[in-house]
Amino acid sequence: MKILAIDPGPMASAFVLMDGERICLKGKKLNEDIRDIVFALCDADIVAIEKIASYGMAVGADVFETCVWTGRFIERMTIRDPLLTRLRRIPRGDVKMHLCKSMRAKDGNIRQALIDRLGAPGTKKAPGATYGVSADIWAALAVGITALDKERGL
Repeated sequence: MKILAIDPGPMASAFVLMDGERICLKGKKLNEDIRDIVFALCDADIVAIEKIASYGMAVGADVFETCVWTGRFIERMTIRDPLLTRLRRIPRGDVKMHLCKSMRAKDGNIRQALIDRLGAPGTKKAPGATYGVSADIWAALAVGITALDKERGL
């Protein structure tokens, strides 16, 4: 199963393209480029995007700009998937509960859960399954793994 997972941001977004649990392509690019990637890779079985959710705290302009870009990514998807049957919007809380079984999980806990499942990054000479995954790409990977498991009924 091919999954494109996106951790959206106000100016740039992280993405991971997975084939099952294997990372095929990953990176962080400007949102204009991500929009084109969504269109080009829209043949993925699933496109999973982290969903912005309210936790009762005040938010700034970056969060609203991220919402705009999420909508633009979804709009681009409708060109090839008008009913958005392949779209999965995954809130951060769902990722935390799925991977760590706790809403108190932090980025480090999520990263460790992904390493436990997929394998350590390794080194340049001996790259592991998560080699080159960093910063926001971990968040995109977590969204993708959560979406994959939900599709499998796990």
